[in-house]
Amino acid sequence: MNDNAPVLVVVDAANVVGSVPDGWWRDRRGAAERLRDRLASDGVPGVSEPVEVLLVVEGAARGVESVPGVRVESAAGSGDDHIVEVVAGAADDRSVLVITADRELRRRVGELGAEVAGPRTVRP
Repeated sequence: MNDNAPVLVVVDAANVVGSVPDGWWRDRRGAAERLRDRLASDGVPGVSEPVEVLLVVEGAARGVESVPGVRVESAAGSGDDHIVEVVAGAADDRSVLVITADRELRRRVGELGAEVAGPRTVRP
C-alpha cells in the first residue's frame, strides 16, 4: 500500500442524496450537483489526511460534470456495482473510504478492505 497516496473517498451519490427528504426526487441531477459542490467546498469533515473525492452517480444524475476537488463518474449500470469495481481496483494501493448507508454495499466494499461511513459524514 502506498502510504503517500491520498485516501480515496468514494461517495454513493444516490444513497447520500436520498438520505435527506428535501425534495431531491424532483431534480436528481441538481441534487447530485449540490452534493458535488458541497464536497468541493467543504471536503470530507473528520478526515485529516489528503483525500481524493470520487462521486459516483447513476440514473437521472448521469452526466454530472467533475469540478476541481471532486471527480464524478457516471455508472453505466448499477452505482453499487461501479463502486465495488472502483474499490477492488484501488484498495490494494491505498486507503479507501466509502460513504453510503446501503448495508449490502457496505458489506461488499468492507470485504475488499475499504472503510465505510454513513451519509452524515458528508451531509449533515
